[in-house]
Amino acid sequence: MKFFIDTASLDQIKEAKDLGILDGVTTNPSLMAKEGISGDKNVMEHYRAICEIVDGDVSAEVISTDFKGMVEEGERLSDLAPNIVVKIPMIKDGIKAMSYFTDRGIRTNCTLVFSAGQAIIAAKAGATYLSPFIGRIDDISWDGVELIKDIAEIYAIQGFDTQILAASIRNAKHIVDSARAGADVVTCPLSAILGLLKHPLTDIGLEQFLADHKKVNELLLK
Repeated sequence: MKFFIDTASLDQIKEAKDLGILDGVTTNPSLMAKEGISGDKNVMEHYRAICEIVDGDVSAEVISTDFKGMVEEGERLSDLAPNIVVKIPMIKDGIKAMSYFTDRGIRTNCTLVFSAGQAIIAAKAGATYLSPFIGRIDDISWDGVELIKDIAEIYAIQGFDTQILAASIRNAKHIVDSARAGADVVTCPLSAILGLLKHPLTDIGLEQFLADHKKVNELLLK
């Protein structure tokens, strides 16, 4: 399973890369705004900066909601770097745009997915990645991880090549559950990735090892 970081923060992207486990990046207009990035020129430059840090795929989201606008934006984004993936919303014109990009060899990430039916039509349109928002599904008392399982089963039966990219990850458990459910990729905040490192028994064990080492050294010095 691949690990993407869901942020527009260059510092966080660099920190995740330094761990040696980063496979890519996803962003959206909200994350750009959080970093104070606004204006078309600044956004484009920021994407270039991200692509200079990351060798893997970088999902760059269109903000248009009509076919013509998405195509124009997507083509400009795809020209920025070879690892750009155009992020398209799950709407009617979005499916048309994904089909258009697929026919021209431009990779896409279908975002804002909340059902297996949406996953099927995105795969038919040739989406490279599909982003089910499992955290938001959990927020309305449904089961986001169960949706990942359903999509993984359908894709396996039908032989779809679209990769399942579990999004709206809230914590380390979401990552583990997504891996078990069959996600090809998880995209998550840095805090969720770092959360995988934590376990109280690890802390207790390390503390004991260091204490024992200190005792041995003290005895040797006597």
